[in-house]
Amino acid sequence: MFINITASETGNNKGSSGALVNYLEKENQMQTEKGRALGQENWFNGSDNQIRRQEVRMKIDRNIAKLGRNDSKFFLVNISPSQKELAHLYEKFGEAGAKEKLKEFAVKIMDGYAKNFKRTGIDSNRDLLWFGKAENYRYYKHTDREVKDGTRQTGERKEGRQMHIQIIVSRKDISNTIKLSPQNTSKGKNTAHSAKLGQFDRTAFKQIGEILFDEFFGFDRGLKDTLSYANTMKNGTTAQKAQMQVLRDISLSQHERLDIINDLSKGVADGLFENIGQMIDATAQKGSDLLVALMEPVYVASETNPIEEAEKRRRKKKENLDQSQGLSR
Repeated sequence: MFINITASETGNNKGSSGALVNYLEKENQMQTEKGRALGQENWFNGSDNQIRRQEVRMKIDRNIAKLGRNDSKFFLVNISPSQKELAHLYEKFGEAGAKEKLKEFAVKIMDGYAKNFKRTGIDSNRDLLWFGKAENYRYYKHTDREVKDGTRQTGERKEGRQMHIQIIVSRKDISNTIKLSPQNTSKGKNTAHSAKLGQFDRTAFKQIGEILFDEFFGFDRGLKDTLSYANTMKNGTTAQKAQMQVLRDISLSQHERLDIINDLSKGVADGLFENIGQMIDATAQKGSDLLVALMEPVYVASETNPIEEAEKRRRKKKENLDQSQGLSR
């Protein structure tokens, strides 16, 4: 699951939303140009599925009370399920059904967006001014590796299932009185000050999207496909990576306990355990069979530093090379 918040696909969110709205109409325009009769894809939000682009632009552009010339007026939320997640939706609901279910999921995502600000009166998607657009395809850009190496051209359609949702959300709430910026990630002096600022936790927002998808669609997410695993293996400490590797190995034989394993992985990502022993202690409260699996000797090997192991292999290879060169002289 890829969820991202940006200023705009067109690079500017400090003026009118017109350019972005028109850009997100590209699939409708392509159908018209090519004479296809597939029907126009209208915009939607939590209360209406037949919103026209003129209404989107007008309402977003008018909802800017007390915003200055250089202030952001709106943001773009991108909701892109993975190939595995899309396959699950297509199998369960069919292509047309998958699109409608993805729209319902987007409403829940915007509930999470609203709650993430922790602002009084901002409790659900209905407290926001937002509009979503379902898109069926993605296209190669000049920044993509395939375009740079010449194997694909800019504008060429990408392979595979590419259904996703793009959402324009106003900087101001539905009442046009409260400023809400997902760019504000700084903490206040205290809890009350943070609440006033409307601090936004982007990692938590992405995490809740993953959880909502699994719960809403009954999706069994493997540990390696979780945000906790990806973030830990990229940015975690050596101890955290070792703990996550143990959970990954266990998940291969304990598929029915993925919910518990994924919960433990969040604890690992949050740095709750100093070592594997502490993780085992926490596991004792969650399930005896999982505890037995964790107690197997295999976990000890995961405590080794992967960097040190790579260096040892490099030295060994060099020694063997030196020896072979010495024999050939």
